[in-house]
Amino acid sequence: MEEYVAVGRRKESVARVRLRPGKGAIKVNKREFEEFFPRETHRITVLLPFEQTKTLEKYDVLATVSGGGSSGQAGALKHGISRALVKTDESLKLALRKAGFLTRDPRAKERKKYGQKRARKNFQFSKR
Repeated sequence: MEEYVAVGRRKESVARVRLRPGKGAIKVNKREFEEFFPRETHRITVLLPFEQTKTLEKYDVLATVSGGGSSGQAGALKHGISRALVKTDESLKLALRKAGFLTRDPRAKERKKYGQKRARKNFQFSKR
């Protein structure tokens, strides 16, 4: 049985994705897809690469996701699935690239600066 492995990243999250020919079953961290992502928006995000390439019922997904929050994990899984789909069929690359699914989203949390409350918020200034 052929298996396609890829890694997706978003914010602090890392998703290791294994794509196998199957009926469209998705397991994340040995849990059901709907159970792992209870939010509808996250489920839609993860399934976008399949809808873009019309391969929803062709592959089973086994994924291990770690780090970050639920939105970051959903984004990482989307990135990983897109990369794995390109490994299955090189002709899908153009469609996924156009949709922006192969580009790693570089946005991450800005670091906190000393003498400040957060990255950009300062303590209240008092003149007197």
